[in-house]
Amino acid sequence: MGRSCIVVTGASRGIGAAIACALLQQGRDVIGVSRSGAVPACAGLAPELAARCTAMQADVTHPQAMTDVCRELRERGWRIQGLVNNAGLHADAASDRMPLAQWHQLMDSNARSVVSACQAVYPHLVHAGGGVIVNIGSFFDKLGVKRNLAYCASKAAVGAITRVLAVEWASQGIRVIDVAPGYIVTDLNAKALAAGAPLRAYLEQRIPGKKPGTAADVAALVASLFTPASAFLSGETIYLDGAQGIAH
Repeated sequence: MGRSCIVVTGASRGIGAAIACALLQQGRDVIGVSRSGAVPACAGLAPELAARCTAMQADVTHPQAMTDVCRELRERGWRIQGLVNNAGLHADAASDRMPLAQWHQLMDSNARSVVSACQAVYPHLVHAGGGVIVNIGSFFDKLGVKRNLAYCASKAAVGAITRVLAVEWASQGIRVIDVAPGYIVTDLNAKALAAGAPLRAYLEQRIPGKKPGTAADVAALVASLFTPASAFLSGETIYLDGAQGIAH
């Protein structure tokens, strides 16, 4: 049946790269998909593990993109056993003046792309006898965040997509989980979350543990969802926000 692999979108940097690295450390074969087609940077990873990562170029906002990726993988002899929908976009604007084009852009990037990727991988997971889909949402899905109308709505959609697919596809042995991070330090926001920065000072007041999470925190959780320990977990949204979202 060929070698099995897990496909990770948005894998060239940030949380996606960390997820790819964590799966490689488990000894998995990873297909890292991104617009750039760059190989995820995995500092300190043993060469024999790093060699198990294959980079592919695709823009997941194009509905056909992941169908083409999955077809090419099958033609290469890969058996897909999992998918991590990590690619996404953030933008903010005052709700009364937000261009509808921005609404459509975020819904396409953060929600429609998840649906199209899940549809693309579905027959491959069925052929493999089942598998796991992890969607990366956000704890903004349950919050009222100023200037984030489209982003909050798109991430709430990810939770709904996860629940429906988990129920509908369970008979095929497919589990679907939504991981919803809070504030996570990545290369994209490191300056804003650096010690002494206004946002960091705010988070030290809001997060009970006084600090944001790391990409490695998210990656460790995602990787654990592909192990037998999570075999009965499906349909849930797991909030990884240091309890910020429930702190009073």
